Amino acid sequence: MNPGLTDPLGRLFLDMIAAERGAARNTLDAYERDLVDYCDYLDDHGSGPMQASTTDIRAWIETLAARGFKATSMARRLSCVRQFHRFLYVEGRRGDDPSAVIEGPRRGRPLPKVLTPAEVDRLLDVAREGIDDAGRPAAERLAAARMHCLLETLYATGLRVSELVSLPRSAARAREPLLAIKGKGGRERLVPLSEPARAAMKTWLTLLAELRPGQGASAWLFPADSESGHLPRQVFARELKTAAAAAGLRADLVSPHVLRHAFASHLLQNGADLRVVQELLGHADVSTTQIYTHVLDERTRAMVRDLHPLAGG
Repeated sequence: MNPGLTDPLGRLFLDMIAAERGAARNTLDAYERDLVDYCDYLDDHGSGPMQASTTDIRAWIETLAARGFKATSMARRLSCVRQFHRFLYVEGRRGDDPSAVIEGPRRGRPLPKVLTPAEVDRLLDVAREGIDDAGRPAAERLAAARMHCLLETLYATGLRVSELVSLPRSAARAREPLLAIKGKGGRERLVPLSEPARAAMKTWLTLLAELRPGQGASAWLFPADSESGHLPRQVFARELKTAAAAAGLRADLVSPHVLRHAFASHLLQNGADLRVVQELLGHADVSTTQIYTHVLDERTRAMVRDLHPLAGG
């Protein structure tokens, strides 16, 4: 535990989050930073979590705004404090919840950046260039095969980048076209794997065994000389921007997460159910997936326009 959080009630709350919700380390660290900021503010004003009033919490939020925090960051910090006070109330530590009546800062939820199907095709075409050219240096052929495999797999599955780069080598040997993924919070899900992605995996591993036989014993699909033993996500993100530039796309608008958004948006545009996309993305709550409702709205308007008997009138 970071010694920065000295409030014992705050530590109890973090222990609960870790034990009962299985929160990831990054999540716990973020909650702890938020609680440190909140408790330090209360302490500076002669108060504490047990004495804090609704006015105190509102005043703390105002200090966040004055310090230049964006609405999204303020909303996240307020969410942490709300959960903290709810915990104190439910556990019987306090007889009230001073945060219950506080509204969060208004914020517009930005639409995700999405590539069109044609742009994804261009990216894949560029990535696969030169893989079969025996005249090219081995390092270039391997880099192309790896990038093509990464992109085909990412676009076919919508995996988080951390899930993608840490795929086991056994993923390429599965008899069924499905990947068993263990995502955030230890939640498991099955994700279908397309034939182009399976073919890209086979090509990549065949070339890897031919040109880098020493890496054949690795347990990872994308082995690398790194602390984890697999390709770091930062390296993939950097190489993806190079591929995007070669495909004539704005490199600053292309990232692994943008490809994940493209996977979800293109499914919805073609008639997939929101709940199915939620499951494929590994979202615990459908409200997270509802950032894509703009796609559904467009599809609904198109259906009414094209199918309603009076729409043309």
